Amino acid sequence: MIESQRERVPLNDGGELDTALAFLAFARSCVLKKLSGLDEEQVRRRLVVSGTTLLGLVQHLVDAERYWFGYTLAGDPRYAEVTFDMVVAPERSVDQVIADYRTAIAESDAHIRAAGGPEARTANPVNDEPRTLRWVLAHVTGETVRHAGHADILRELIDGVTGR
Repeated sequence: MIESQRERVPLNDGGELDTALAFLAFARSCVLKKLSGLDEEQVRRRLVVSGTTLLGLVQHLVDAERYWFGYTLAGDPRYAEVTFDMVVAPERSVDQVIADYRTAIAESDAHIRAAGGPEARTANPVNDEPRTLRWVLAHVTGETVRHAGHADILRELIDGVTGR
């Protein structure tokens, strides 16, 4: 297979936060890239037993961004009860879901900048203890990368396109 979507990993090494944010941005970009060039039916196509779709992965990541950076880090109560659902309602368009992800990313980045550094503590606890921004960044990056891998497989099943 030709890796038509391949790009280099970030080489940012200007400090802990710079490196962490570069890899999170890279993972987010990889997820969005998997929807590029596909039509509505393709991004909603269920190809695995779980019913996971490319669009569903993006919707799930919207909730992850809002919960971990909005609620857990910044304390925004609007995101305390997100569902992390991967089922996208038929009336929600691809453009709406992608726009929601881009908005959630921008909001998350603002919360990260406002936190003040990797040692900043979360407004809401995780397992009864506050965590650091460092921990939240590692957790969300790990989840995003994991789902980018799922998206890689789904995209390859749809049209054979591969690459990170």
